[in-house]
Amino acid sequence: MDTSSKQPAANLQIPDGAEMITLGAGCFWCIEAAYNQIDGIDSAVSGYMGGDLKNPSYEDICTGRTGHAEVVRVVFDPEKISLEKVLAWFWKLHDPTQLNRQGNDVGTQYRSAIFYENEEQKPVAEASREAAQEDSDQPIVTEITPVETFYPAEDYHQEYYFQNKGNNGYCQFVVEPKLRKLNLKH
Repeated sequence: MDTSSKQPAANLQIPDGAEMITLGAGCFWCIEAAYNQIDGIDSAVSGYMGGDLKNPSYEDICTGRTGHAEVVRVVFDPEKISLEKVLAWFWKLHDPTQLNRQGNDVGTQYRSAIFYENEEQKPVAEASREAAQEDSDQPIVTEITPVETFYPAEDYHQEYYFQNKGNNGYCQFVVEPKLRKLNLKH
C-alpha cells in the first residue's frame, strides 16, 4: 500500500465516520510501519501516552521515568476494517507476554497496552485479549485502559521505517523481519 496518502502527524483530524484507538506494542517504529500498510487504516501516528509529564520528548520517554508508553494512534474506517481486525493485527505485531519490553527494547515505555477511546471499545478490547490468551501458553500482560492525552512524537519519528530502512540497523534487523513475517511491504 502507498503510505503517501496517509495523514501526517501534524494533521490529527479524524475523518467523518472514522474511529480511533491507541496501541502500545513496543517500539512505535515497528507498529506504525505495519498499520500504515493495512487497508482501511486512515493513519497511524507515533506518539506517547499514559504518563505524568506534559509534552514529553523522546529523550524524556527513553528514561523510563515518565510513565508514558510509546504508542501508535490508529485511525481506521470501520466500513473497511473492524476494530476486531485492527486488534487482531495488534496481537500479531508483538509479544504481549513480555512485561515492559519487546525483545531488546526494555522499559515501561515499551509495554503492551490498549488505550480505548470509548466504552464501546472496552469490551471489544477485553474480548480480543481473552482470545489472544486462549492462543498463548504464557500469561498476556497487555493493559487495557481509557485513552489519555496523546502527545505526537517528534516529526523525525513519523514514518521512520520508510524514511530510514536502507541505512538504519534497527529498521533492517528488527522492523523489517516483523513486516516480512506479516507479508507486509518492507
